[in-house]
Amino acid sequence: MSVDPSAIPNFGGQPGRQSGDQSGGQPQQARKPAGPIMPNQDLIKQLLDRMKLKYVEDKQGDLVAPWKDFRTYFLFRGEKQQRILSVRTFYDRPHTIDDKPRLLESVDEWNHTTLWPKVYTHTNDDGSVRLIGEVQMLIGAGVGFDHFVASLVSWVRASVEFDRWLVERLGLEKDAESNDGDDDKGDGDEGGAGGDGA
Repeated sequence: MSVDPSAIPNFGGQPGRQSGDQSGGQPQQARKPAGPIMPNQDLIKQLLDRMKLKYVEDKQGDLVAPWKDFRTYFLFRGEKQQRILSVRTFYDRPHTIDDKPRLLESVDEWNHTTLWPKVYTHTNDDGSVRLIGEVQMLIGAGVGFDHFVASLVSWVRASVEFDRWLVERLGLEKDAESNDGDDDKGDGDEGGAGGDGA
């Protein structure tokens, strides 16, 4: 997935003639904000729309972009100068506690060789282990428009890439194919992670 210039939302620039343009109506590039912006949920929605990604709002009002085997949340937390945007991905494939050493070795490798998302394990009360990826940006003082757009797109791409990388590294695709012949055990939702849970 890549974002071309047409994928950047219009922030009030009106089509019309450029200054000094005598061509008679060539549309001008939409103007980007000149100074820092304060990202909000509406901006995230516009960017997700432009990237052609589906999303919903969860019960807490946070945005969630669902994929087949994971969900990415866009969470605003904190107040004023301490306000942050956290992009948190919950990878839904369950692993057993016996898998944890192999998972830790894998996420250590990922975390050492990539910038984001930083991935960690979460062990549920039932002993199942899930992976969570996270990246954060301090936005309290505002951020540059281009920096914000490029960062968000990169974070989403990296979240997708981690899932592909882990499937390949651990042979999870082969495991899934071998389980296709098993009896249907149901895919019931185990309960929402919400914005902050695992």
